[in-house]
Formats: sequence, structure tokens, C-alpha cells
Amino acid sequence: MPDLFENPIGLDGFEFVEFTAPKKGILEPIFQTMGFSKVAIHRSKNVCLWRQGDINFITNYEKFSPAYYYAEEHGASACGMAFRVKDAQFAYNEVLNRGAQAIDIQTGPMELRLPAIKGIGGATLYLIDRYKEGETIYDIDFHWLDGVEKHPEGCGFHTLDHLTHNVYRGRMDYWAGFYKKLFNFREIRYFDIKGEYTGLLSKAMTAPDGKIRIPLNEEARGGGGQIEEFLMQYNGEGIQHIAFACDNILECWDRLKTAGMKFMTAPPDTYYKMLEERLPGHGEPTDELQSRGILLDGSTDKGEVRLLLQIFSETMLGPVFFEFIQRKEDQGFGEGNFKALFESIERDQLARGSIETTDIDSGAKNPKETV
Repeated sequence: MPDLFENPIGLDGFEFVEFTAPKKGILEPIFQTMGFSKVAIHRSKNVCLWRQGDINFITNYEKFSPAYYYAEEHGASACGMAFRVKDAQFAYNEVLNRGAQAIDIQTGPMELRLPAIKGIGGATLYLIDRYKEGETIYDIDFHWLDGVEKHPEGCGFHTLDHLTHNVYRGRMDYWAGFYKKLFNFREIRYFDIKGEYTGLLSKAMTAPDGKIRIPLNEEARGGGGQIEEFLMQYNGEGIQHIAFACDNILECWDRLKTAGMKFMTAPPDTYYKMLEERLPGHGEPTDELQSRGILLDGSTDKGEVRLLLQIFSETMLGPVFFEFIQRKEDQGFGEGNFKALFESIERDQLARGSIETTDIDSGAKNPKETV
């Protein structure tokens, strides 16, 4: 884990990600494909809890709620997230004093009032202090479904590792400042990724508890790239992808594939041929990684092996996709794979005709179907 630093808000990881859609039936099949099960229903609202391991997804279809209006603007999407904190009321008052904008969440009789502030792209950011087993917000405000395991194993993912924001060009510093000022996040990585035709800048932010990680992405060049495409499809800034952690990514991949998961375009064969050169002595089964398209990153310097295995879904919720990872002592974000991932998305954009190549000599733009 990263070294811990001052944690004035008392952060302690993610509690849930909240999703919404204009109608039911869009989110649920996606969750099932990733191994999530519906385990509880809210006592008074049109809200459900889906779970896998310790990963909580909330579906919110409550009319005239912030989620309802978010769906009107962005369609099916991740409309909020929750941080665990030691003391929710203290944390709420503190972030308001630091400049956060309050969001009023309506509650029914005998229901918990969840403090919340305005987050990325207007999404709701909740502060939750009831997460001890048997005393959670779900034990109080929800009905557990009969005969359902409260922490189903699903496809084998146990933790929400990180989630990424895509922001407008020039806004990355603003959102980095938002998390620094309110929660004392730190920047731990900075990337400047250049593809053949487009590029992106990324700042990886982490909270003082070492559990909440939020990379921020913005377009690096003047138009047509994958960040701009996301912003146009999503109708604004928001959560681009969500990453789940597991202990055996090969087994988890097999379960996902059986459930019908479609993955992002695999890197070329040369990627795997160069693994031993890039990570000598990594000890991973290269053939099995290649057959599944799983990426490998990390360090093997001085015989100390630190690895990160990762793979990405296709876009599943509008332009939103999901990441599946296994950490073996490496706490990065797959920096060595960023370019491979970026170029993979760029190839997909070219195949779909959503970006154009430019003939440098003539200055003419020519759409290409493949690269």
C-alpha cells in the first residue's frame, strides 16, 4: 500500500457506486454478466443493492431524485459514488467548510439521512459511516432478499479498486484540486500518452487511506480522441471506467467469458513476445495471458517482483467500461500498459470511423477503417 498521510476526513475506502438509467432492464443484465447479484431492496424507494464480494452497486430509479435527473441528462450511467468515513456528520461539515456543495437527499420516515455533496459532472458523492457488518446502511434502509447470499462470490471480484474520471480539456487540474482540497488526496502518477493520431493526459489521485484511487483523464490534443468522444457521448464529465480487484484473474476471466463478457481488443502478439524483455523473470504463464488478452505490468528490478495483471471490457454502459485486475504487490495503474490500452481504443475508434487520419503532405483528411 502507499504510505499513509494525514487523513482529516477519516476516509476508509469506497462504499458503493450508484447507477441510474431512464428505465429498468439496461443495468441489470450488465451487472449479471460481471457476476453481481441483487441482494436487497430499499424499504421505500425504487432502489436496489447489487453485490459481489465487498463491491456494492446501487441501482436508483427513484422519480425526481438526483439520479432521476442525472439519467435525463446522461442516460444509463454511473450517477454517484460513496466514500466510507469514520464519522459522516463530521466529514460532511468539514468538506462543506472546505468549499463542497451540498446535495439534499430526501429520506422517508425512520430512514438514514446520507450526507452528500456534488461531485464529478454533478454526480452525487455520499459520505457513509455505517459499514460494520450487521450495522450497515443496507441493514437499516433495505430488505434483504430471502435465500440470497449477502456477499455472493460471483465471478470472484472482491474489491472496488479504483474508478476513473474523464474531464474536459483544461479541467484536470480543477478536479485534482477538488480532491486535494476536500479530502487531502495526492497525485501519485502522471501520464502523457500519445497514440498515432490522438493523445491523453492523466493524473492518478489517491486518498490518504490508500484505498480510494481516482485517475483523471483529459484530451491532450485538439479533438477527435477517445476522451472527447466519451464527453460527447456521455454529455459531459463523468466516471469513465470502474475497476474490480481479484485474487486469480485467470479464473475470473474464465467466469466472465462464460457469463458472456466481451473484452476490449487484445494487444498484438508482439506485446507478449516482449514481456520477458520488459519484465524479466516475471514468472507468469505468458501463453495463458495471451490466450485471454490479459495485460501484465509492474517491475522485476533487483529480483523484487511486483506485478499488475489487467484486462478491460468493451464499452457496456454508453461509453462506460469496466476493468478487471489482480495486484501482486504492484500499486500502480498499469503505466506500462497505458499506451497499449490507448492504442487499442484508438484502433477501435478508427474501425468505427469516429476519428480520421490526416495526410500530412496534402493536409487532406481520410477516414480509415483499420490501422
